[in-house]
Amino acid sequence: MHNRSAHKTVPAGLYTAEERARRDATIWTLVQGILAPLQFVVFLVSLALVLRYLATGLGYEAATISILLKTALLYLIMITGAIWEKVVFGQYLFAPAFFWEDVFSFAVIALHTAYLWALLSAALSPVSLMLLALAAYAAYVINAAQFLLKLRAARLQAQRAPAQAREATA
Repeated sequence: MHNRSAHKTVPAGLYTAEERARRDATIWTLVQGILAPLQFVVFLVSLALVLRYLATGLGYEAATISILLKTALLYLIMITGAIWEKVVFGQYLFAPAFFWEDVFSFAVIALHTAYLWALLSAALSPVSLMLLALAAYAAYVINAAQFLLKLRAARLQAQRAPAQAREATA
């Protein structure tokens, strides 16, 4: 007796077979795979510089430059991630598989953009700017965790796929 649900094209996990093939074939997957850890390293260095400034009052310029670099990488990864989503899922943002990650990404971008606005308009003191950067960084950590959980789910799905394919043909 065949299990009819085994022949569905809707994935039990994150990707359909077609989406997985598009994900694996596109250069944008590699771009995301390079930018995400790069952004994380810049975040760690920047976090250390921001905390150093807050603790000692030293290194404001270095902390500011690091926040600007982190923000630029965030914008770049958001743009290239939207292109990746278009290639894999057929829409630039808010594909069902990454809806909540994208929603929270906009909160992260809003906080980073608020930092830029406050810096350029001199709306906040240096200490307040650094505290705003820390809020943006806290949101970034949550968002990064969301994406890491999705990456783990995708890997688990890929590990299960061969077994599920064998069961469907049995």
